[in-house]
Amino acid sequence: MKKTFLLVLMLGLCVGIVCPLLADENNPIFKSSLTFLENPVPVADSVATTEAEMKTYTEKIPGTELTFKMVAIKGGKFKMGSPATEKDRQADEGPQVEVEVHPFWMEEHETTWKEFEQFALKHLRRNRKETDTLSVGDQLADAMAAPTNPWEIGKISHNNSGKVGYPASGMTLYCAQAYCKWLTAITGRYYRLPTEAEWEYACRAGTTTAYSFGDDPDELDDYAWWFDNTTGEGSQKIKTKKPNAWGLYDMHGNLSEWVIEQYAADTYANRKPGTFAAPVKTPVIKVGSEDVGHIARGGNCDDDEPKNFRSARRLNSTAAWKGQDPQYPKSVWWMTDAPFVGFRVVRPLNPPKTEAEAAPYELDPKIWAEYFEKSGRE
Repeated sequence: MKKTFLLVLMLGLCVGIVCPLLADENNPIFKSSLTFLENPVPVADSVATTEAEMKTYTEKIPGTELTFKMVAIKGGKFKMGSPATEKDRQADEGPQVEVEVHPFWMEEHETTWKEFEQFALKHLRRNRKETDTLSVGDQLADAMAAPTNPWEIGKISHNNSGKVGYPASGMTLYCAQAYCKWLTAITGRYYRLPTEAEWEYACRAGTTTAYSFGDDPDELDDYAWWFDNTTGEGSQKIKTKKPNAWGLYDMHGNLSEWVIEQYAADTYANRKPGTFAAPVKTPVIKVGSEDVGHIARGGNCDDDEPKNFRSARRLNSTAAWKGQDPQYPKSVWWMTDAPFVGFRVVRPLNPPKTEAEAAPYELDPKIWAEYFEKSGRE
């Protein structure tokens, strides 16, 4: 009973925070992320106009001492999916198709709770104490209706919320996309979630084997946190296992990670070989639909099947991920029963030039408008 009460209270607070915000065209959530790229906050090695100029750099969340590394990844072509001969291959991992990925930076680890907390109002509250004039980033943070921290509420966070060095978890795809938009606004650099092709390309790090470290699942303990080596205790600190060849940590295990595309069993059959791997479909979340049908990658700490940590494995979100959500409409922020899902950000070398080009990567403001309307707040 106590856990249920806390859950209802937290989710109610999430809705309560957003009540005063109007769902109209003046709300920055309705603006394209491209709007916020004119004056980037200076960060060493973050500027590049060509792939050859790209360097790994350390981003700093403005107004804080929090930093995270963005690893430079060269573009290229690779075979997406798994070959028919791969052990434990799933039907939706093929047919294998060669696709092109453009250069991008990727966060070297899963986004942490401390990073995510800045989106969850702390950054805005602090700045309001220091100045009466809110920056564009602060205004966006206000309009994004960021959720409260998911403190002790059952299993949403593996009880790791707020702990230093632990990955943020249990949020919806929409919430992860909202964080990316907030980060774009406060840094002036274009951050988003990876496409499914970008994620697999980065995970493989040039390999064609079942895992980025080879074909032997007995080596999984060296690279991944999973049920067998966490003894069921949930997610663990970032960067405590070996990275892949490109310096990315926890691409296998710890948390499954959101990518921006919707799930379809025939995705690869519909790709044109050799072409740029743009999102197959624009992500759409229907309020109250339990966020069914979105893709997470990489395996996670609650999984005890080594086959589910393979580079090509696709995880499709289901209604069960929100099974205990008592709200109507169901929360756009939290997956009450999916503490195993998180995310990491990417930044393309060449961001979209027009709103039409950016649309497949953007969160849909209609989601917020519909949620605002259905929540019945004045």
